[in-house]
Amino acid sequence: MPGVNTTTEIPTMSVTDQDVVFVDRKYGKNYVKLLHVRRQNDIHHVKEIEVDTALTLDSVKDYITGDNSDIVATDTQKNTVYILAKKYGIKSIEDFALTLSGHFLEHYKQVTAANIYIREYPWARVKEGSKEHKHAFVTDSNGSRFCKVRQEKNGEPSISSGIMDLKVLKTTQSAFVNFHKDEYRSLPDMDDRIFCTIVNAEWDYSDYKTVNFDHAWVTVRDTILEEFAGPADTGLFSPSVQKTLYDTQKSTLTKIPQISAIEITLPNVHAYEFDLSKFPVHGFNKNGEVFQPTDKPSGNIYAKVGRKSKL
Repeated sequence: MPGVNTTTEIPTMSVTDQDVVFVDRKYGKNYVKLLHVRRQNDIHHVKEIEVDTALTLDSVKDYITGDNSDIVATDTQKNTVYILAKKYGIKSIEDFALTLSGHFLEHYKQVTAANIYIREYPWARVKEGSKEHKHAFVTDSNGSRFCKVRQEKNGEPSISSGIMDLKVLKTTQSAFVNFHKDEYRSLPDMDDRIFCTIVNAEWDYSDYKTVNFDHAWVTVRDTILEEFAGPADTGLFSPSVQKTLYDTQKSTLTKIPQISAIEITLPNVHAYEFDLSKFPVHGFNKNGEVFQPTDKPSGNIYAKVGRKSKL
């Protein structure tokens, strides 16, 4: 009612340490950039990575009382990345992440859990014809590799790997028809369309001790490309993004028994035919060559599949 104050005051209550519980806590260093060069006589190998570290301690006195005596400073974590890279090299980003998590848990008694995230920036050798250069490299566009390792003290690590920003496109052998019709639908059936997407995939390992991480990553990437593109001379028909996504996951689980689950996200990066009918003076009868790419708004297709329990 006009002129009447209807605001209800909420009484305040003092919150003590006993009233608060930590749901989660960790701290660390992000975006630690490192370029590792391995020299094998006159043949050189490079890995450029970006590392995030995060540690959990066995007490919360740093938060509650300001006692910093157990804190392994984020700068110390950063230095550790460089020192361990020098000591042990980088066989694969997964192996290096395991080296880091194991070090933090073994070297510091107060550290109860370690989380490591590593992204690798892709480099490929410069080629002269079919001959690979010994020490010159060019940016590779076959997607970026990443991994995540979480390990608790005296526990087995959980490891996942993935590929991000793998952009692929095919100009035919893709359709989307017979989808649900109602008063809100405006998209027509498309018997033949451009299929473009940016692949982001992540998979979990159930057995990391017997897997070759490099071989597994290449196998997943190649499987993604095989299920998307098909044979070079004939291609492979895709009735929907969902079907291509699922076929990729199923094929991956078939090829790599150490993978327990895989998730993939495939956003639609649309390319619509430019409407040339508005310009009859130019005499165009049809258009199958000029398109307008657009990535917003975007459909987004996602699924995670795993192996069924045999119990």
